[in-house]
Amino acid sequence: MGTVLNEHQEQAWNGYEGRHWAEHQARYDAINSGYNEALLAGVRPGDRVLDIGCGNGQLTRLAARSSGTGRAVGVDLSAPMLDRARASAAAEGVDNVEFVRADAQIHPFPDAGFDLALSRFGVMFFADPVAAFANVRRALRPDGRLAFVCLDDVRRGDLGAVLAPLAAHLPPAGTDGTAAGEPLSFADPAYVRSVLADAGFVDVACDARQATGVWGRDATDAGRFLADWGPIRHRLAPLGPAVTEGVRATLVDAMRPYEGLDGVRLRNAAWLVTARRPD
Repeated sequence: MGTVLNEHQEQAWNGYEGRHWAEHQARYDAINSGYNEALLAGVRPGDRVLDIGCGNGQLTRLAARSSGTGRAVGVDLSAPMLDRARASAAAEGVDNVEFVRADAQIHPFPDAGFDLALSRFGVMFFADPVAAFANVRRALRPDGRLAFVCLDDVRRGDLGAVLAPLAAHLPPAGTDGTAAGEPLSFADPAYVRSVLADAGFVDVACDARQATGVWGRDATDAGRFLADWGPIRHRLAPLGPAVTEGVRATLVDAMRPYEGLDGVRLRNAAWLVTARRPD
């Protein structure tokens, strides 16, 4: 592991947050995999693919398979998640894939070493988004492509309705979530276009997308899982067990309208962002 610029995120993803994602690998993939097809549509045979903020590595492994004779490199700060990614690649027999623990904002990628950079909800946490994407642009060959999904306003999907009742239990977070390094930092497409333009990308497009994810077997399972999600758990920590149990019960109740025979399914709103490095 080299120098880390994004120290706050490095601590989070190597602490509780990263362990939770690693321990619940299949669950998080079930929540987010609805965007895989749109991202993988840009992978061509022989492509050298960079997966930014690869986490447990599902998208990286799928991109490696799609590239055929190419290869895929997944980059993330989280050691627990990268351990899961490597174990999964070995179990699946995907041998044209590599996982690197590094800060994508400053990592010395080989110049023009990749044809395509992808990310599934991994780019919203950059401390300096312009510098980070400039580093990614340098890693792409001339005319290389960029495609990622980032969160839209949660109120445009079902998660907003599920989280709304928590206002009665939790104090304000102190941020609207749109600051750099926050999950909703890229919810405004105008801001995304500005960041990528400043980083040297052209032909930037932001396409509103929705996909459905499976959050649990039933409302109890899904609600309790969401209560243990890092951002909620962090805000619950100082409030005591009575408030914590109240929030858990509230989330279980909020999940009930989305419960079906195949589990609890929530629509998620996101932006599919594409761009390219100039010739």
